[in-house]
Amino acid sequence: MEYAFLDANIILRYLLRDDESKAQRCLELLEKAERRETTLRTTDLVVAELVWVLESAVTYGLPRERIRELLLPVILLPGLKLPGKKLYRPILDLYVDQGIDFIDAFNAVHMQKQGLTRIYSYDSDFDRIAGVIRIEP
Repeated sequence: MEYAFLDANIILRYLLRDDESKAQRCLELLEKAERRETTLRTTDLVVAELVWVLESAVTYGLPRERIRELLLPVILLPGLKLPGKKLYRPILDLYVDQGIDFIDAFNAVHMQKQGLTRIYSYDSDFDRIAGVIRIEP
C-alpha cells in the first residue's frame, strides 16, 4: 500500500483538464484512492488553496456551486485522508448557500463542531450563519 501527500495541483489538473495527459494520470491516481489501493493525505490548507484558485477571477472564476460540485467527490474519496473530512459538506454548503468566504464557512462549521456559538470578529459574514453570535470587541 502506497502512502503519499496529495498537492493541490494534482487535483486541479484532474478537475480542469487543461493538460489532457496530466489529467489522465491524475485521474488514474484518484481512481486508486477510490479503490483504496493507495492512501493519499492532504491538509485543509490544500482544500482552501483549491477553492481560492477555482474561484479567483484571475485564474478560473468558477461559480461556487460548480466548485462544490467538483471538490466534494474528490474530498470524499475513500483513500483520501483529510482532517475534518466529514465537515466539508456543511462547509461547502455554507460557502455556497450563504455566499460567505470559504474560510469563514470553515471556521463557522469548526465552531459548531466544538460547541462554540460566539465569535469575536468584525466580519459581518458571520451574521448570516444561524447559531453564530458575532461580537465586536
